[in-house]
Amino acid sequence: MEAWGPGAAPVLPRGRKAQALLAYLSMAAGPVPRQELALMLWSRAGPEQARGSLRQALLDMHAALARIPGPPMLVAGRETVTLLPETRWIDAEQVLAADAAQPAALDLLGAPFLAGLDGLDPAFDRWLAQRREALRTAGIELARLLFARTPDDVAARRLLALDPADEAATAVLMAARAQAGQVEEARHALRGLRAALAPLNRAPLPATEALMLPVEIAPRRAPPAPAPAPRRGARLGVLPLQPGPEAGWLAEALAESLTAALSRFRWIFVADSQSLALAVRREGSDPFAVARGQGLDLVLSGHVQLVAGRVRVALRLTDLRPPQSVVWVDRLDRPADSIGGFEEEIAAAVVARVDPALLLLEAQRVVAAAPAAASAYECLLRAIPGLSVPDRAGFEAAGRLLEQAYALDPGFAAAYAWHGVWHIFLIGQGWAADPAQSMRRAETLARRAITLDPSDAQALTICGHIRAYMHHRPEEGAALHDRALALNPNLAMAWALSGLCECYAGRHEEALRRTERYKALAPLHPFGFFFDAAALVPLMLLRRHAECALAARAVCALNPAFSFPLRPWLASLGHLGDTEQAALVRGRLLALEPGLTIADAMRRAPLRPADAAHYAEGLRRAGLEEGNAAASVA
Repeated sequence: MEAWGPGAAPVLPRGRKAQALLAYLSMAAGPVPRQELALMLWSRAGPEQARGSLRQALLDMHAALARIPGPPMLVAGRETVTLLPETRWIDAEQVLAADAAQPAALDLLGAPFLAGLDGLDPAFDRWLAQRREALRTAGIELARLLFARTPDDVAARRLLALDPADEAATAVLMAARAQAGQVEEARHALRGLRAALAPLNRAPLPATEALMLPVEIAPRRAPPAPAPAPRRGARLGVLPLQPGPEAGWLAEALAESLTAALSRFRWIFVADSQSLALAVRREGSDPFAVARGQGLDLVLSGHVQLVAGRVRVALRLTDLRPPQSVVWVDRLDRPADSIGGFEEEIAAAVVARVDPALLLLEAQRVVAAAPAAASAYECLLRAIPGLSVPDRAGFEAAGRLLEQAYALDPGFAAAYAWHGVWHIFLIGQGWAADPAQSMRRAETLARRAITLDPSDAQALTICGHIRAYMHHRPEEGAALHDRALALNPNLAMAWALSGLCECYAGRHEEALRRTERYKALAPLHPFGFFFDAAALVPLMLLRRHAECALAARAVCALNPAFSFPLRPWLASLGHLGDTEQAALVRGRLLALEPGLTIADAMRRAPLRPADAAHYAEGLRRAGLEEGNAAASVA
């Protein structure tokens, strides 16, 4: 069992019975009597002892949940206890939401429901068994329905994972494997069906057994050589860092932390640092030649020193491809008395800067190369400049390149995720011919990326932004952002987009904290024109209008063609009464979004009523036309 709050902060109580209590209240539809809770977890204790134990477990649970900002989630009365349903998101409930658009929700059943909470109390064990069986039964029914709609081998595998005795799914899987020449997998599927049917005193139908006959009769052929896996990212390694006196242990720890942190970015292939260090020691004195021989494109190298009570780290990123060149350098300096956990702090600061720098480097390299038949990865890289500087022609070309990327490689999760980003910009710039359709397409693309790679933090945070901004469901978006940050706490995009989400939910101070965290991680991010703008909305809604106007001027200078920051800037100028500057900003905004009205802007803004009223009043004072509130704009 796991539980997170905003910013991926763990909020799981320490005691197992407090954890069970949290799980039981989470699955309840409303208030639960205290007596029911006591009997559920302390059925073998006396009434007084059970009530005392329940009080202590509730205190533990309250202390854990208190780390979540905002009003209390737990309401404990004299007779009942309630965990407010609108404040939580439960992955087990997503199983029941599985449909043809998101069948991967059924894969959550691959892990036991509330693993690790067995044996706490006979009453709780019975409830746990009933819940698990109900989830399994519901999952099987949904999997059968999806298989009936689309009887392919993917749906068959999903159904068989829940019900190995389903003969129709086994037959489809056997036929698909045999047709693909994967005879042993077809035999394995048949053996699995036989084993599942044996306790039921049944055997596979003759027609199912006969599916193997053409395969068995056909002459055996050597299997074709597997096609090489498509390239989907840069190949990077962390070379052994050169230590100064007494800094050897810190150099090794930092290399390990850098490798672990970089591996969280799913588009980068990261070599094992210990294996690379062993190869350097074994093969020679030129570490760059060793790394090149290992098939790497780039390496991080540098040195670590302990000098005069300070820890000093110098790092550089070297592109090993001809002509070999240093493409990024950084230096970090910290007091030695704060050395505990220092390597993780350094790794976080480094990888958040390396990720965007490496992405732009790879994009520039591919764009500068001679035109050729581009791979899926190269199509994605060619699209990146069209997103970071969104003029209309380059932007539309980027969309076509992203479509081409996943057409060439249907399993390329990053291509689907970046195409979701493209649709977000399309709507935000006011360029979508059908905003509602673009919104649906963006979510479909993000969900596809998550299905292909459930550990893709970028896809999760994109999906969270779509939920919060496009569907106006900030709490659902916040859960996805927090999951993304749990997977990759150094992903600048997740901090920036989750800051916007917190603002939409009315938590403006938390929104600013998150955007400040993004800025600390990646101050020169290529999407800074978008991410820096995330701080403008909470500044405007906190009535810090002069600060918002000053920050907006700097943000808009990064990309004059991006319209989003002009809207909170204009609203702040309206509240400041600066009519002269407001006229200039209004003219720039209407040049990018002709015909924009207050009504249009309000339909795009997923704000609380009080915040929306303040925003609209600022735009009104700045001279933007009211517009038609009944018009249909996403």
